[in-house]
Amino acid sequence: MERLDISKLQYVLFDWDNTLAESRSSLTTAVNQVLAAYGLPDWEISKQKRNKDLSFKDNFPNVFGEDKAQKAYEEYREIYKKIVPSKISSFPYAQAVVDFFLAQGKKLMIVTNKERQLLEFELPLLYKPECFCNIVCGHEAPADKPSGEQIKFSLKGYLSPEEINSQTVWMIGDSQQDSRAAKAAGAQAIRVNQSIWGEVETQEPDILYFKNFKELYEALKLAKN
Repeated sequence: MERLDISKLQYVLFDWDNTLAESRSSLTTAVNQVLAAYGLPDWEISKQKRNKDLSFKDNFPNVFGEDKAQKAYEEYREIYKKIVPSKISSFPYAQAVVDFFLAQGKKLMIVTNKERQLLEFELPLLYKPECFCNIVCGHEAPADKPSGEQIKFSLKGYLSPEEINSQTVWMIGDSQQDSRAAKAAGAQAIRVNQSIWGEVETQEPDILYFKNFKELYEALKLAKN
């Protein structure tokens, strides 16, 4: 198990979808309803059109076409909001990891490409919003993940870009977008869970990988001792 050092850690940034929240089932259920209404293949097929560097929302023009994307997304949003309260869940030990960091005096943030309207709707379903000292959503920073600018923006007023390094800031997420953003900003990239779209990739030596939050939690307990 990877030996972690939290002695100089100040800020822990979390991705939201498929990291703190199991929202994929809600997403696919809602988007499949919209795809069917537009006579398009289901998400498992339609997602092949997506740009991996863009958020789910920003990929709607690639899937639905520029002329229908906005309307399709608005329809998706309304269906999603009806579905998500009964379907969303946190992953086992995710709350334990959040509580661990708070108990150690670390500041927590959420950094996500998701739009704020949905993030703020979902967050209280799973966590106390006051656990997070800052939340940055899609299109609020100069650039979204995988750009490091979103991480730098989230830490503005907390740390200068020069103070961001692998010891002071961790970015915990499930995808290449999260890890690339972390590395671009100078933070430590930490991966949990399988990527939301199930993409297989070669592990990189400068990224810390944990198969789930339980494994991360066990490593954190060792780091405390």
